[in-house]
Amino acid sequence: MEPAWRQQGRGRGRGQVERSRPLQKGRGGSTSDPQRGVGGAGELTAASIQSKFDEIRKSNQAAAQRLVESQVSSSSDEDEDDEDEASNHGDGKRGKILASTFTSYADQTGGDVTGLAKTGRYVSELFQSGALTCLICIASAKRTQAVWSCCACFSLFHLPCIQKWARDSAFLVASATDEDFGQKQHPWPCPKCRAEYPPTATPNRYLCFCGKLQDPPADPWLTPHSCGSVCEKELKPTCGHTCLLLCHPGPCPPCPKMVAVSCMCGKAKPLPRRCSNKAWSCQQQCGKLLSCKQHTCTHPCHKECSPCPRVSVQRCVCGREATERPCSSPQWNCQQVCGALLSCGNHTCEVLCHDGVCPPCPRSISRSCPCGKTKSSLPCTEDVSPCGDTCDRRLSCEKHTCSMRCHRGSCETCRQEVEKACRCGKYRKLMPCHKEYVCESKCGKTRSCQRHQCRRKCCPGNCPSCDQSCGRSLGCRNHKCPSGCHQGACYPCPESVEVRCSCGSTVLEVPCGRERTTKPPRCKEPCRCPPSCHHPTREPHRCHPGPCPPCRQTCRLPLPGCSHVCPQPCHDLVLVRSQQVRLAGPWEQPTEPAFVKKALPCPPCQVPIPTACFGEHEVSPVPCHQRGPFSCQRACGRPLTCGNHTCSRECHLVSDGDKVKTSESKVTENTCEVCEEACSKPRSPGCPHPCPRPCHPGDCPPCSQMMRQRCHCKITVLYVECMTLTSADQQTKVMLSSCSNQCPRQLCCGHRCKQVCHPGVCEEKCQQKVKLRCPCKRIKKEFLCSQSDQSVQCDDTCRDQQMKVSQLKEAELKAAEEEEQKRLQEELEAFVKRQQRGGRRSKKRGRREEADEEGASGTWWRRCVFILVPLGGALLSVATYYLLTMP
Repeated sequence: MEPAWRQQGRGRGRGQVERSRPLQKGRGGSTSDPQRGVGGAGELTAASIQSKFDEIRKSNQAAAQRLVESQVSSSSDEDEDDEDEASNHGDGKRGKILASTFTSYADQTGGDVTGLAKTGRYVSELFQSGALTCLICIASAKRTQAVWSCCACFSLFHLPCIQKWARDSAFLVASATDEDFGQKQHPWPCPKCRAEYPPTATPNRYLCFCGKLQDPPADPWLTPHSCGSVCEKELKPTCGHTCLLLCHPGPCPPCPKMVAVSCMCGKAKPLPRRCSNKAWSCQQQCGKLLSCKQHTCTHPCHKECSPCPRVSVQRCVCGREATERPCSSPQWNCQQVCGALLSCGNHTCEVLCHDGVCPPCPRSISRSCPCGKTKSSLPCTEDVSPCGDTCDRRLSCEKHTCSMRCHRGSCETCRQEVEKACRCGKYRKLMPCHKEYVCESKCGKTRSCQRHQCRRKCCPGNCPSCDQSCGRSLGCRNHKCPSGCHQGACYPCPESVEVRCSCGSTVLEVPCGRERTTKPPRCKEPCRCPPSCHHPTREPHRCHPGPCPPCRQTCRLPLPGCSHVCPQPCHDLVLVRSQQVRLAGPWEQPTEPAFVKKALPCPPCQVPIPTACFGEHEVSPVPCHQRGPFSCQRACGRPLTCGNHTCSRECHLVSDGDKVKTSESKVTENTCEVCEEACSKPRSPGCPHPCPRPCHPGDCPPCSQMMRQRCHCKITVLYVECMTLTSADQQTKVMLSSCSNQCPRQLCCGHRCKQVCHPGVCEEKCQQKVKLRCPCKRIKKEFLCSQSDQSVQCDDTCRDQQMKVSQLKEAELKAAEEEEQKRLQEELEAFVKRQQRGGRRSKKRGRREEADEEGASGTWWRRCVFILVPLGGALLSVATYYLLTMP
């Protein structure tokens, strides 16, 4: 199968190149836009530049993606798989495992996990790639491998490695120190902290951290190499409680149990306290008597009282001298000889200042001669004399005795000649006994390092250890062994190296030599690498190993020829495939394409610029690099010379200099057309006649035709000129339509309209005069007909006359009533008389009498009327006159 970079048409970049080739062929003008005319070549060049820019950018992205994928696939190993597995689970899983490990402790302490910092660090290191490394083989300790943990430094080692280490350490010690090799049991040290373990403590089984379970299975939801049960180890310092954490690496945290304890001075009541922090102070004054037996402790409640800080006058042990001294040291010696007389009475005590009784006299006990052969009891005042016998005390050689007589002091050096062998046993010689015989031969044996010879003169066979430095390179390949020259492998490098992230904020400590294969730790700090492009800062991203990713910020560089900036992603450093060298023949093998970082030019400006067409009919967005007027394919619409119609040609460019006619009276190509239509301008309002002239600029001439119309009263026919009628104002038109005769219409009041022939409805305000009287008809006034709704009211004179008339009427009525009463009285009297006469009158007579009575009464009334009517008229005339004559 061919490599990915040689496969045709699969990458995005190659497909873009092949698709863009037909566009490039059109540069000669065959594919240019006919609407753009001469400017088509420049626009096509800009479009090809833009397409080429996009083509290179996409191909570079595809090539970079393929390169990254190939590097990732080729560099994957077991460590990366473990790290990927841990990263897939994420920090959430790690947090859950830590929380489950500390569940019992957190529940017991009420959520206080401050004492778990050290233990939590050991647990968290189990999840970090390269953090746990076996110092013997310098390899990572996997979760599926058998390990052993040191009880002192809590370092993890592979179980086979630590077993081999223990055997080799015991063998080397035994071979270097034991004369009877293999008979003694020597301890072996921890490779890191050098803590010694007995031979019986050599690990032979894979146990969990708490030692309960053998060969613990690898559970992804438990701490690696743990059994998942409660630790239950005895806590240190011993308090009777056990560890509450789940099986864990590292030291057990302080005891979290709550116990009731009193304060350190014992004065306060017991309070509940953490077992790991039982000691507490009640802050009261201690008050205990100090060791000086004079002062009391003034400090707050504490565990043990400090020495008395005060100063007092104290005497020495013998009581001779007194001086100021701290109360904390009451006993002191004055450095004077006691001088007291001993019990013998002859000698004085030679002991320095002391207390108690002086020791007995050293001369009062049983004494012997200097050689010790003769004993005698003499007073302390007498000395024991030598016995005179031979001394016979052993000399310093421990083989011969002193041949001198009994004497005081030390014996002389042994001077006897004996045959001595040298230390190596090769030669023998007569020499004084006190001297050692050392030959000049050098030892040729190899020292314990099995590298260097002894070369010591007359070596007895116990060659000392090599005093030279080892100097061999350690497994880390960074340091040399600082120990003395030794046999076997060197100790692992005790140094630890810090593996830092790119910014140096996050540090991971690994054994020296492991830094080459350990990946930098993951850092949450932002990347601090300076930008490699023109931008002042990079895009914010986390710290990472290796080079920074390509800049994805907008270019923002000013584009040439306009005021805009480049909107494309940054292209200062873009991977561009270098041009392939053309192969000379089929025998040459093509090489892999090389990618070079280059700065690509900014593409043509694509910012849409609102641009008007030639005729300014529309404003369309045009790319900035193609800006300029264009034809919108619509009608021109410019006003022609007639000023009435517009140009119907396609949108075209017209300048002021083009709006002239040539000598042949033909319109040039860039001018608008000439109008040949008839005049269609609207005439003045009211004129129904069309303009007789062809289409012309300006206003039409006034119309001179006569118009026939009737007057306002529709009686007379009038003839008026059209121009005079249409150009007149409204008032003049009304005058022209009037026949100047009186309006023939009759108003609603019954009078004829007094106005001249007029339009519309006649005015109802009649101006003819009418006479009106007051209710009593005495007062008379003249008003206009339109004011006939007014009335004339009576004045005081009228009211006085009316009052007099009413009084006369009342008097007449009263007189008539009296007359009526009188008549009734007479009739009554007549009736009474008839009754008194008795007898019945005949009907005729009665009727005649009634008729006579009625006739008499009618006659009376007629007489009264003839009298009263003239009299009332006279009175009324008088009253009217009186009212009219009153001022």
